[in-house]
Amino acid sequence: MYQYALPVGKRSRRTARYSLSIFVIPPFIPSTLLDMEIRHLSSLIAIADHGSFSAASRALGTVQSNVSAHISRLEKELGVSLVERTSGKLTDDGEIVVERARRIIHELEDIEADIQSTDSEVEGDTRLGVIGTTGRWLMPRLLPALKRDHPKVRAIIHEGSSSALLPRLLAGDLDAAIVHFPIDNPELDLVELFSEDLLLLIHSNHHWANKESITLAELATEPLLLPPRNTSMRRVIDRAAGAQRLALTAQAEIDGVRLLASLAFEGFGAAIVPATAIPGWLKGEYARVAIPELPPRIVGWASRKRPLPNKPTRAALDITKAVIAKSGGRQPGVTTNL
Repeated sequence: MYQYALPVGKRSRRTARYSLSIFVIPPFIPSTLLDMEIRHLSSLIAIADHGSFSAASRALGTVQSNVSAHISRLEKELGVSLVERTSGKLTDDGEIVVERARRIIHELEDIEADIQSTDSEVEGDTRLGVIGTTGRWLMPRLLPALKRDHPKVRAIIHEGSSSALLPRLLAGDLDAAIVHFPIDNPELDLVELFSEDLLLLIHSNHHWANKESITLAELATEPLLLPPRNTSMRRVIDRAAGAQRLALTAQAEIDGVRLLASLAFEGFGAAIVPATAIPGWLKGEYARVAIPELPPRIVGWASRKRPLPNKPTRAALDITKAVIAKSGGRQPGVTTNL
């Protein structure tokens, strides 16, 4: 076995500010990879993120010639072109390498976070994804609590739909994600956080606006604003309607609950949305109508089983559970499962 020290170039994160300790390299690793340095991968990531050699050098706090040299060295070692010099765009091979590089950098940061953290003081980054409706009421409570209990933890929040966040989680771009259940993936650890009612959201001048509740049979008589068929919420809706031999008609399919709700608020149509899409503090010309025949939607925490989440991410889960247990029930239509 070979031992090889991988020096790290200057990066914005603490992991890259010093040379990496020695890696133990098995003898079957190709010799070209033994010469690959983390700073080379960091330069490639910076070009992918910032779009040019000059912008990458500014982000890394170095000169452009260094970035160019790092990329040239990496291309020579791998035997492929990674960056188009005229446009600054990554080639197809570059896209493949940069995704692997991100995972390597993230794993190094997780190693540092776990080593630097103790039982009483957690330190490091956690990259969290969250669906928009949940993030809108949870993050203003979660982030201050995390800062108070773990001041050395830096949360990096990414908003998106469940269908967009889960692939990023599986790819290692995120450490955990708060998404809609059900999820059927053996690679993920899942923790249910809360359930929320599915409601009909309509403008106050809609002819259903005076109803307190509505049946699926009534909903089947008119086109509705619905989530796409490949989403978990749409599967819940279609399953409930199918059990009564009903089929709901889509006026439009919208992948994004906040946009779905916005269209309903504007009077574009009647939308089935989760309760958190209609905050309790919101005022306006709209009505929420209960749909008793629809089961509540489950929102939960998902993280990869391997590798295990770093300590900052595990701390963020504990804070999330505590915040939801304390304040989740104050959100209209939300029932905590903790």
